[in-house]
Amino acid sequence: MSLIRRSDWPLLASPSWITDFFDAERFFDSDWLRRTQMLPAVNVNEKEKEFEIEMAAPGMKKSDFKISHENHTLTISSEKEEKREEKDKDYMRREFNYTSFTRSFNLPENAMEDKIAAHYEDGILKVSIPKKVPSKETISKPIEVR
Repeated sequence: MSLIRRSDWPLLASPSWITDFFDAERFFDSDWLRRTQMLPAVNVNEKEKEFEIEMAAPGMKKSDFKISHENHTLTISSEKEEKREEKDKDYMRREFNYTSFTRSFNLPENAMEDKIAAHYEDGILKVSIPKKVPSKETISKPIEVR
């Protein structure tokens, strides 16, 4: 067994931010500048009869979401663009805001993809995916020995 000491202080754990800051050519190409897209927090719960996905997305409308499924993959995405313009006789102010995200989930074999339902209320998107009911019938068939 080997023990590796690491710093719990995030700035010392990865000192590349220091070199990125002082290196003018790498400053604007740094990874931390590209991390402007925030993904909404997600909870996935498995219940007796369904799977439930809860996504925190405050300030959005039902029409902002696009939910689709293909090849056992559920995709939830959103694109929202806001423009605000304020004019006065001495100045004009324009503000633009664009947010987007895409989250994909692999659906299990026992998911009923044709029965997926979604509901958005109070900043929480809830997607319910019913489970297939396992067959309780026992099929018996004699097997011939050759």
